[in-house]
Amino acid sequence: MVQLYDGGVYLVNGKEIIEDRAELESKLGDKAVSQQEAAKNTIAYGILEEHNTSDNMDKLMIKFDRLTSHDITFVGIIQTARASGLEKFPVPYVLTNCHNSLCAVGGTINEDDHMFGLSCAKKYGGIYVPPHQAVIHQFAREMLAGGGKMVLGSDSHTRYGALGTMAVGEGGPEIVKQLLSKTYDINMPGVVGVYLTGNVQKGVGPQDVALAIIGAVFKNGYVNNKVMEFVGDGVSNLSADFRIGVDVMTTETTCLSSIWRTDDKIKEFYDIHGRVEEYKELNPGEVAYYDGMIYVDLSKIKPMIAMPFHPSNVYTIEELNANLEDILADVEKKALVSLDNNKVKFTLRDKIKNGKLYVEQGVIAGCAGGGFENICDAADILRGHSIGADEFSLSVYPASQPVFMELVKNGRVADLMATGATVRTAFCGPCFGAGDVPANNGLSIRHSTRNFPNREGSKVTNGQIASVALMDARSIAATAANKGYLTAATDVDVDFTKPKYFFDKTIYENRVFNGVGKADPSVEIKFGPNIVDWPTMVALTDNLVLKMASVIHDPVTTTDELIPSGETSSYRSNPLGLAEFTLSRKDPAYVGRAKDIQLAEKAREEGKCPVEAKPYLKEVFDTIKASYPEVSSENTGIGSTIFAVKPGDGSAREQAASCQKVLGGWANIAKEYATKRYRSNLINWGMLPFIMEEDYDFDVDDYIFVPNIKDAITNKTEEIKAYVVNKGMKELTLKVGELTDDEREIILKGCLINYNRNN
Repeated sequence: MVQLYDGGVYLVNGKEIIEDRAELESKLGDKAVSQQEAAKNTIAYGILEEHNTSDNMDKLMIKFDRLTSHDITFVGIIQTARASGLEKFPVPYVLTNCHNSLCAVGGTINEDDHMFGLSCAKKYGGIYVPPHQAVIHQFAREMLAGGGKMVLGSDSHTRYGALGTMAVGEGGPEIVKQLLSKTYDINMPGVVGVYLTGNVQKGVGPQDVALAIIGAVFKNGYVNNKVMEFVGDGVSNLSADFRIGVDVMTTETTCLSSIWRTDDKIKEFYDIHGRVEEYKELNPGEVAYYDGMIYVDLSKIKPMIAMPFHPSNVYTIEELNANLEDILADVEKKALVSLDNNKVKFTLRDKIKNGKLYVEQGVIAGCAGGGFENICDAADILRGHSIGADEFSLSVYPASQPVFMELVKNGRVADLMATGATVRTAFCGPCFGAGDVPANNGLSIRHSTRNFPNREGSKVTNGQIASVALMDARSIAATAANKGYLTAATDVDVDFTKPKYFFDKTIYENRVFNGVGKADPSVEIKFGPNIVDWPTMVALTDNLVLKMASVIHDPVTTTDELIPSGETSSYRSNPLGLAEFTLSRKDPAYVGRAKDIQLAEKAREEGKCPVEAKPYLKEVFDTIKASYPEVSSENTGIGSTIFAVKPGDGSAREQAASCQKVLGGWANIAKEYATKRYRSNLINWGMLPFIMEEDYDFDVDDYIFVPNIKDAITNKTEEIKAYVVNKGMKELTLKVGELTDDEREIILKGCLINYNRNN
């Protein structure tokens, strides 16, 4: 089904994979270019080279063609850019409103954010997509992507590789840099080939292929921070919609970006959307070198299910149904790692009824599931059936109004509604916990992007627990036709009608504000009462005293756990208000601990004695001064830190870092960081991304002293000495890893806002 090659490979003429260099030379003779030259023949290399503004392809300085954000990120981004001197958007920047679309929490504040976005699009020259018109990534596919182009988005699922566009999902500060005509600085990433061959079985959909790949590569980090390049004869056997459905899920592998070879099916996609001039044929060169290769035989992919609580926890539906008791017991056991709260009892085996798995809810939604082809195939499976009048429910969210319109015109909406399913407008809520929250102990099957703990909206700390399993729309429909009993789409008899898609551009012409190239400085920005400026952040001090405010031993910590999604998104425009939710579903006492030590730092910044503010610090400073008598409140910052084994998997949301910062966080300490984007978020908010290779078991309320940290950052010191003060000045060795000169300066200045003000 999925095979991983042990090392780098050569791809010859886009068809033949050769591992051995000697075999390549024997086969091609003089045409056997060097590995270095062959690496330049990937599609990814060519696009990166065209967008690199440095003279060094090992150290890239990228300028993107287009930018995109949604309504839980664009307010903070524009506020940061305004504080840094923003005058106008230098490239097309799309502001979509697909996360807080319902305006259901917090009074007026959601719609206030939307009006802020519209006024900024007018003032700075951007594109504003009103609520319910399109989810961020569908609008980008329809109206923003372009062959050979690069797009940066403040959402982790910014992936348009199937359309020949290299897209990257990053935290908001990286968007800010582009808005200020700065660059995205990164080492040349590795490129891993994904060779698709054969054709999928009837009933197998893009989510099945995606989950099979994720299951093979996530845990071993095979594509971590690399570019996935899809090649092979199997690509041409897949429709544009199918490729898009696989592509968007590459985020869950922790890769940096993706790109696909393109053909006439992609040209037709652009033509349908009235933008055929944006098509570009892309193929690897005659001999291309990849740092790894994922070989996928599409014909062997079966309907898949990713069980709670990660997209990589995959099984075939066939094997799950055949081994229900054993697999569900194992899933329950694995879940204990994430659900370390005694208030809930997580069970799945109670859903076995008459030897079958019964689920309470199905959802087909968002950038992964809400595509035209997915919904049409689901309607074909469900036509003539009923989803029943028991607990099971089915909700379908087309990804954009144009898709919705065509589904109305061709009758698929009527087919779905006749079964008892409900059809909703474009909305990302089911993906991040702001829509279709199941009942307590409920299990939802979803064609969406993630199934992390609490992702569907439950609150473990309140004694509520529900869970999500990821599946393809076709198998969700088959399960719905079976009234909630888990069923693979390959087990149902159906004729897929595959209706042609017609795109109606007038929908966007009538509702979307397009101000590109028409910035109007006279426009006044509309501020709601919840839109608050960032608090003042001070520069890095000579030394640091850090209180360990939370210790997380989970193998991976997601950004959802660092700052929950769902209803908290309503407060994303209020840094201090949102910070109250930090780690609330993982370590509810964190905020109190962080705010307590922050009082000492606030006293220090006001020229007062921090020990008088927090007398318990006297013993800490007395111990430090015995070894470092020069330490004083003038040269030593005081704040909090957290330890997590591998933080930052999942969303690009910058608030996972900024919330710690506004609560007085100076650093994270980790074994490694799950994604580049989370580490970048820490840096851009002036936080030190410490790595600690040695094993040490921190306790909450440990005090870590880091002497001469300012000099260490300035002088590019590789190993930084630190001490656990309350444990006899126990010595530790910390590292910050590779930092660009700009990143060092951002940390020294205290955050990206300060850096931009000073420059």
